[in-house]
Amino acid sequence: MNKKYAIPLILFLALTIAFFVQLQRNSNGDDPKALESALVGKPVPAATLQDLFENKTHDQGIFQQGKPILLNVWATWCPTCYAEHQYLNQLHSQGVTIIGVDYKDKTDKAIKWLKDLGNPYQLVIKDEKGAFGLDLGVYGAPETFIIDGKGIIHYRYAGDVNEKVWQSTLQPIYQKLMEQK
Repeated sequence: MNKKYAIPLILFLALTIAFFVQLQRNSNGDDPKALESALVGKPVPAATLQDLFENKTHDQGIFQQGKPILLNVWATWCPTCYAEHQYLNQLHSQGVTIIGVDYKDKTDKAIKWLKDLGNPYQLVIKDEKGAFGLDLGVYGAPETFIIDGKGIIHYRYAGDVNEKVWQSTLQPIYQKLMEQK
């Protein structure tokens, strides 16, 4: 074999094997939207959290409600957040507790958004500079965390929450935590 073809051939074979291994991993049930998180199994990070609507602050105690919650990171500038918002309203009407984090956004725009589209959140935290999102390890909006009644993070999901995602991925975890409370 000509030496000038050996290196590209070896690189091609290595990339093909790596691609095949990744496909196998995803076909075995791994969810590519489920982000690894150093926080899974740990409490929500301690922070002073500013309420979107009122001039008051909260601490991580808001995540210790004795029942599971969804922590949904969203923003008005995020088209995917707009797409998931109607389904979050449906979940809220079914009794699912959701706390929102308005991520890197303007307060007036966020309040108008919730007034116009409905507010599925029990509480909304404003994170204008993204500091709390950084503590959570957020890559961007939307991201949703499932937190148990003691404030421990059990799951992290990147992307929009819709009926398919809820039923196949999030609801089983949420339901299991509801049964444990």
